[in-house]
Amino acid sequence: MRWILFAVLLVFVLPLGLSATAFAHGVELEYRTGVIIEIFAAYDTGEPMSGAEIRVFAPDDPSTPWLTGACDENGRFSFMPDLSLPGMWSVQVRHMGHGGWIHIPVGDNMVRAGGTGYTPLQLGLMAGLGVWGFIGTALFFWKRRGA
Repeated sequence: MRWILFAVLLVFVLPLGLSATAFAHGVELEYRTGVIIEIFAAYDTGEPMSGAEIRVFAPDDPSTPWLTGACDENGRFSFMPDLSLPGMWSVQVRHMGHGGWIHIPVGDNMVRAGGTGYTPLQLGLMAGLGVWGFIGTALFFWKRRGA
């Protein structure tokens, strides 16, 4: 019986302890601060607009592109706007006769990195409606139990 316990310990438990040290690696972490805006461009079928031409216009000069580029193979394009130019930034996407515009607020009224995108009034309203729904549901089931 003891040799079975020893075999189980040797075969199953001992490798678990060894593998934790054998596969340990150091980690390097880096970060960059700033606000990155990522554009995703796709056709109405859902197919990404890979290679689409991108033109970004700053609020202080809406006729001259501030930045030009192209979408990657997944239809994505990222850029960091100049935060000293607050206002409505415009992005034009064009590819093989198709295209469109998107307008992005930059400055005090924009979504901060890691933010929810909702104003304090919207957050308060959603919280109030959540509480209202919880109370209404509880009262509904409480009344059914008493009837």
